Amino acid sequence: MNTVVITGNLGNDPESFYTPADGTHVVNFSLAFRSTKKDKPNWIRVAAFNKNAEIAAKYLHKGARIGISGLLDMDQWETDEGQKRNALKLIAQSIEFIKTDGRGFKEGENQEGDVPFS
Repeated sequence: MNTVVITGNLGNDPESFYTPADGTHVVNFSLAFRSTKKDKPNWIRVAAFNKNAEIAAKYLHKGARIGISGLLDMDQWETDEGQKRNALKLIAQSIEFIKTDGRGFKEGENQEGDVPFS
């Protein structure tokens, strides 16, 4: 089983793009979270696709506190110098708003979770 649930704060505004091959909407951002060491946050890259990407692009911003459940995936690449690198990333399956600055919400919408998403 590969399921991760994590809460944290966005370290940057989401980066949104569409894949050239099939036009899939993709949003990437970094999420800071606390581990057992309370003095320093850890970071993980998050990727959201399609409907979750639309929601992330519209409502999320640097500093927003969110909860994410999703799947861990391993990115692997080679640097220009020929060194092999890898890093874990989280593929968002659902996003829960904990605290945002209200960006993207209409008047009367609750910023702490009343936005429909999958």
